[in-house]
Order: sequence, then structure tokens, then C-alpha cells
Amino acid sequence: MGRLTRRAFALAALSAFTTTGAAAAPGRERRATTEMRGMWLATVANRDWPSRTGLTAAAQRAELIALLDVAVRRRLNTVILQVRPTADALWASPYEPWSEVLTGVQGRAPGWDPLGTAVSEAHARGLQLHAWFNPYRIATHDDPSRLVASHPARRHPDWVVPFGGRLYYNPGLPEVRAFVQDAILDAVEKYPVDAVHFDDYFYPYPVAGQTFDDADAYDAHGGAFTSRAAWRRDNVDRLVLETAARIKATRPGTQFGISPFGVWRNASTDSRGSDTRALQSYDDIHADTRKWVREGWIDYVVPQLYWNIGLSAADYAELVPWWAEVAKGSRTRLYIGEALYRAGDPTQPAAWQDPAELSAHLDLAAAHPAVRGHVFFAAEDVRTDRIGAMARVVADHYRQPAEPPR
Repeated sequence: MGRLTRRAFALAALSAFTTTGAAAAPGRERRATTEMRGMWLATVANRDWPSRTGLTAAAQRAELIALLDVAVRRRLNTVILQVRPTADALWASPYEPWSEVLTGVQGRAPGWDPLGTAVSEAHARGLQLHAWFNPYRIATHDDPSRLVASHPARRHPDWVVPFGGRLYYNPGLPEVRAFVQDAILDAVEKYPVDAVHFDDYFYPYPVAGQTFDDADAYDAHGGAFTSRAAWRRDNVDRLVLETAARIKATRPGTQFGISPFGVWRNASTDSRGSDTRALQSYDDIHADTRKWVREGWIDYVVPQLYWNIGLSAADYAELVPWWAEVAKGSRTRLYIGEALYRAGDPTQPAAWQDPAELSAHLDLAAAHPAVRGHVFFAAEDVRTDRIGAMARVVADHYRQPAEPPR
């Protein structure tokens, strides 16, 4: 289920490791006049919004505005709204169908303009609105016949790779890369979004016993590379570079940010990596996230550091300084992705039962000037705040409003 599936994968990958509880650090408010205070608003499978499919246009709009108001009450300044969850659209796109998360039927118009409304209502509240796109995921199932007949994946079946019970566009095809950019840039042309945002879905996460079948594309386009992995990384690099250039050409001043999996490579694999024992984005999903930051290809990066302080496999206290060092001296602003969704979840380790864990994260990050703020997953968790972890963050760190970095 979109980001939830990836999170479930991350949990499974780390389930063998033990955890230690985080000590509650005394809160201190950051005195920056500008810092990112964001929340993701996920629409895939109706995770955060709309609460269910088939609501009236008025009810959908009311729910959306209520979540924007939640962001204001929590003294946040940015909402990252998922507008292309599965090769579909939350605006009237000439490239892709209306998303089924709105009406329950892919391709059916909802009777209003969700993205346009989100932009105008966010700006009216002093919030930035970042439009979040998933580049290559087509569906969270593997049956093309369930897609609306006009779907590009049905008109171009050669673009599609089934893998792990899902459907993906093949990143190794230049025509796919161009199409994905065209679909994204349509929204940038039509709406004054403050940023284009990608999460961590590039090549799909590994599935035991399965192979992502891009052999034909590799045969056709990979001749200049020493390995398929190097070719795949180049494909993703090209997507990032080309998208960045097209955003700037289409609407100058619009930012481009990416929220990658929190581990680039482990130090046991690469001396430049972090002291972690986790999945590696460079090797496992072919995303060279460190390069994008060091080379300044993107305006901001939000590594998903969804682990508690003291976790042996991937320690928040180890990863924050690692990312701060990567970002230091680059033009790329560093924000930290925070796992609010885990706070108070009874299935999570003991550290996440402590309402002070997230506030301690912000205390730790404040010691690193390269960290320019935090983004919380996700909107419904900001609203419900199961054990008061978000309220603790606000009380300790967000007593005064702050403008987002630009």
C-alpha cells in the first residue's frame, strides 16, 4: 500500500535487530527564523485523505481543508500532498486518469479540482504546498485489466513490468522517462506549486525470489555500462537531472526535493557509508542519493530516518550526523523525515511508546547546523497524535511560527 508497503518492508528488514529506549532529552526550542516544518499528506489507498472513496466533492474538500488547518494549528509551514500516487492524477491531466482514491473508480472526474484547491487554500493559510509524485508505480496490484481502458499502461504494455504483486513502469526505457516527466510537468505548468517532491520509489524494493525483468531494455540501452546495476543507477540519475531541469524551465523558483530511504550504503560495503546494517538505496533500489545531494542536483533532501535513537541496525543518532556531513557545503538543503506514525503504535519497539522520542530527535538534530528542519509522516498521525508525541514536539520546539527555507 504505497508508502505503507515500503515502511512494512523497512520494518521487516530490521525486525531481527534489538532496540534500546531513547532517553527523554530536555526540550529546547530551535531559534531559527526559517526552518522546514512539514507533513506528508498521503492519498495512496486513502491513507490520510480522502478518508474513503466516493465522498461528495464538498466532503472531500472539507476534509482536505481540515488537514491544512491541522498543519497550521501544529505550527507547521509545509504540506507535501501526494498528487500522483499510482500513475494517476489528482488534477485534470491529459496524460493520466483521475485517481480512484477520489471516487472509487479510476478515470472518473470528482467534480472539483483537488490540486488547485490544495494550492490556493494552503497559500491562503501561509503554508507551502509541495506536490508529491511517485514516478514509476502504476498499481498496487498486478492485473493490467483492472486499469481503466485509456490508461497509458494498457496502451503501452511494453512499458510495464509486473513485480512483487504490483505493476511498475520500466525506468530503463527512455520513452517512459519522458512520459513520466511530461505527466509531472503538466501539474507544474498549471499550478503554482512550491515544489515537486519524489519519495523513495525508484526501482522497486527487493522481493525474495523475484527478479525485476528489464532484460530487454538493458540489452537495448545498457551497452555502455559494466553492469545492469550501474545502468539502472544511471537511469534514475537521468530522471532526477532531467526533471530538475524541466521544472526550472517550466516554473522558475519551484523547488525539487526527494525523500529517500534513510541509508545510502552501509560502511561495511563502502567506507563513505553510515555505521548501519540495513538495506542500501544505492545497491537495492539503484538510487545514488548521496550523489544527488553532493552534486546539488536537487534543492532539498528529506532522508526517511524512521528509526529510534539507539537502534543498533540503523541508529537515528548515527544517521543524522552522517547526512549532515553529506549536505555540508552543498546547495542541497537537508531536512529529516520523522516517523510520527510509529509513535504509540503497540507493534513498535519500546522507544516509540515514549511521547518524548520524537522531541529528542529534534534536540539531537539541532546540534547539526546543516539540518534545516523536519517533515512528519503523516497527516492523519499529526491530526490524531496517538500518544501526544506531536504535541510534545510543538511544545518543545515550535512555540513560535517559522517560515520554510526557500
